[in-house]
Amino acid sequence: MIPLNLLIPVLFIGFVFLVLKFLSSHTTLIFVFRNWWRSIEDRFHAHQNFRIPEFNENFQENLLYKKVSIYLNSLSSIEDSDFINLVSGKKSNEIVLQLDPNQTILDYFLGARISWLHKEINEGRSFVLKVRRQDKRRILRPYLQHIHTIFEENEQRRETKLYINREREDGWKRWTCIPFTHPANFDTLAMDSDLMNKIKSDLESFLKSKQYYHRLGRAWKRCYLLHGPSGTGKSSFIVAMAKFLNYDIYNINLDHHHHITSHNSDLKTLLLQTSNRSIIVFEDLDQFLTHKESSSLGILNFMDGFSSCCGEERIMVFTVMNKEQLDPSILRPGRIDVQIYFPLCDFNSFKSLANNYLGLKDHNLFPQLEQVFQAGARLSHAEIGEIMITNRSSPTRALKNVITALQSTNIGRRLTSDAEQRDDSNSPGVISQKSVHTGRESRKLYGLLKLKSVAAAAATAVAAQGSV
Repeated sequence: MIPLNLLIPVLFIGFVFLVLKFLSSHTTLIFVFRNWWRSIEDRFHAHQNFRIPEFNENFQENLLYKKVSIYLNSLSSIEDSDFINLVSGKKSNEIVLQLDPNQTILDYFLGARISWLHKEINEGRSFVLKVRRQDKRRILRPYLQHIHTIFEENEQRRETKLYINREREDGWKRWTCIPFTHPANFDTLAMDSDLMNKIKSDLESFLKSKQYYHRLGRAWKRCYLLHGPSGTGKSSFIVAMAKFLNYDIYNINLDHHHHITSHNSDLKTLLLQTSNRSIIVFEDLDQFLTHKESSSLGILNFMDGFSSCCGEERIMVFTVMNKEQLDPSILRPGRIDVQIYFPLCDFNSFKSLANNYLGLKDHNLFPQLEQVFQAGARLSHAEIGEIMITNRSSPTRALKNVITALQSTNIGRRLTSDAEQRDDSNSPGVISQKSVHTGRESRKLYGLLKLKSVAAAAATAVAAQGSV
């Protein structure tokens, strides 16, 4: 029989062992105990809270909110949150964790424990930073700088985002981000290489010209007008611009939001909620104005507000089928900096499409196609592209179908003739893709953004400043 003085220690050790084993196999209890201990510990310390709202009092986006959101979603401790969202990533087998509203996440920096709460109420969304007062002076500024550094690293790797405007009852969230996987870039566009390089040079110059614009007393912004028939590549050009600049795209659909043009404050609110490094797009403006006669003033106010009420490093792009239908005041220098004409497809553009879609650099049907194009037959890039996609298994059949389609249409011929007559009257400095496929005319028409007014002349100097 075991002596009593030995039995008690053995039983005690066995009890402790069982308790430890029980706790080690029940992570929920450990988690609850840890949270309970932290709550007790926090009662012996004074804390200070810092609220970071999504929008400021002027309805402008708070960039710090965006930085904090990206930073917190990159933390491994997000897995310890009580409630997290699981969403599909860029790859088919990738799962991304995102913090849910009204949930808390912990972080550690320079030995200090930091708590974040993601709040969502009627007034909008915000992050609340909770830090001990004794740690505040030591870690707050370095910690915020650390968040900024992580954000910048993520920005270098991020992809272009597309935002569309949607009306919500609370009025706080006007933009919604949707998946954006458009593959277009400048390499896939059927555009003359010389003109393409000049456009790239102008965009690069814009990126480098912040101080120059400020010295002139001008907002660091630029406005483009893309005009030409449907299916000629205007939308793809916008995507290519965004990817080249690594800018986000904000697409304003006026047809779905008639109230926007009747209340200029709504237009300005939309502008205020866009971020820096973005392209703001109005598509088919001429068609909208045709049906909304009273909206021209709202558009003019919007364009003027673009230069006065929102942030910087933004590009605005308008697309139209026929710029002659626009109010001339919309086209004046200072509102539109650059005009680019997108014509129907000609033979040189066709060869680029044949190379991209069918892998053809030459073919025995090319001479016949060239004759058809020289006779004035035209189709849009999109129409020819669809024919090539449908017949991609047989390049010869694809080319024959293109010839048939060109010969059977006279609409394209008339549109091209009218467009060329209109384009001949364009003032110097208008970029015209009518000459996209002939280097000599593209150099003459591009003029690299020389406009008539003094303000436009200042814009031209941006390119020179950026190359210094």
